[in-house]
Amino acid sequence: MKFFAAALALVLALPLRAEPEYPKQGPDIYDRAANGTDQIAAALAQARAEGKNVLLDFGANWCPWCRKLHGTFVSAPEVRDRLARDFVVVMIDVNMRHGVNRNADVNTKYGNPIHEGLPVLVVLDADGKKLLTQETGALEEGDHHDPAKVAAFLTQWAPKR
Repeated sequence: MKFFAAALALVLALPLRAEPEYPKQGPDIYDRAANGTDQIAAALAQARAEGKNVLLDFGANWCPWCRKLHGTFVSAPEVRDRLARDFVVVMIDVNMRHGVNRNADVNTKYGNPIHEGLPVLVVLDADGKKLLTQETGALEEGDHHDPAKVAAFLTQWAPKR
């Protein structure tokens, strides 16, 4: 009976999952309902407590290069380990398609980094001071982001301990 109840609960919950914003691209990597200001405030509190910097990843769910960079973040061990050790990562959805202009206030606050294109990275120290805006073309190699270049970037901008 417990198995049946659990299976029924799972079946009923499936329709409650939000559909991806761009289904052909796969699952969303940016939370389209998230408030970037709130995300950053939480990340800064965590960064202060853990002695880390904050890495803002500005992008959109429709963006193929955003998805490639995210893939490098989660699948390349040398990148994933540096991120976990030295950064609190905040994925900021800045989708501007279909009349939507998400997190425009956050983009403005950090000097309009999206004018560099998407994705674009902004590094903050634990006090919220902007250290760098990095267009990500410099981290690419051919049709992907080079894990060695991304890892070197992260090493360069890790907090000094």
